[in-house]
Amino acid sequence: MEKRRDIDAIPGEKWFPKESSIIDDMKDLWGDWGVCSEVDPLKAVLMRRPGKEIEHFDWQAARFKEAIDPVRFRAQHDALADIYRAHGVRVHYIEEQREDKPNALFCRDLVLMTPEGAIVTRPAMEARRGEERYAAKALADLGVPIIRTICGDATFEGAMVMWVDRRTAILASGVRTNRSGYEMVEYELRRMGVTEILHMQVPYGHAHIDGNLNFASQDVAMIHASQVPYDVCDALKKKGIKLLECPSQTEAKQSFAINFVALAPGRIVMPAGNPRSQELLEQNGIEVIPVEFDEVMKGFGAIHCCTAFLKRG
Repeated sequence: MEKRRDIDAIPGEKWFPKESSIIDDMKDLWGDWGVCSEVDPLKAVLMRRPGKEIEHFDWQAARFKEAIDPVRFRAQHDALADIYRAHGVRVHYIEEQREDKPNALFCRDLVLMTPEGAIVTRPAMEARRGEERYAAKALADLGVPIIRTICGDATFEGAMVMWVDRRTAILASGVRTNRSGYEMVEYELRRMGVTEILHMQVPYGHAHIDGNLNFASQDVAMIHASQVPYDVCDALKKKGIKLLECPSQTEAKQSFAINFVALAPGRIVMPAGNPRSQELLEQNGIEVIPVEFDEVMKGFGAIHCCTAFLKRG
């Protein structure tokens, strides 16, 4: 009988996978990033300092209100960034951008930050399509994980989500977010543990949530009362959030009173020129830092629109 040759067994793997989440790995492998609140202390933002794209452009094609003064426009944006820095916020910039994209400073529309990383959006408006490419590059250069890029026929912009808390978010549909985009974002939020998604239909004539509803602290929000659905208001009230109704339609719609940014719970930076709204907020314990922003607002956006949060808390 022929003697069998003894062949050594193929060894198994000598390692085992690290069983951790991307949140566990974030600080060591990626950086200090993550957002699940609109009011926790602001630590890092992504902005686009207006460049050549605002110097010579067709303001009507770009859907601006009127022609702008580029020097004043840029100076007001710089003043906002300086306020952030004065409050300990790391300001990062999208350094590259196409020269035919004057709306590119409105970075909130290009990025939605989550606890796990960024969702890179796909703007609905033709004049803005393509800005997101350079937002994605900036995020990658910074080391911010990109967990999803909106793709296919989907449209979604970052200001169509408002964080209420780690388990609750408002997700809007409307002219800037179609069903495909909504479902992509809903999937990601639920996958990462958001158990309550409040659907908000943005009314015709409005673009995003942040012109109609915004949070000044964990328990105080300001709303444009006639434009926020009852179900959303009811859900927020049941969570103990006091809803302040913007007292002036002119301030809400024309001077962007609700488009503010919380630097920390109870401290906000908001566009100047909204005295009635500022007084109401201050009467309810909110510290208000006004900043001149009227030149930037000719682009139909304000402070919240210009600011993509990268880290809170």
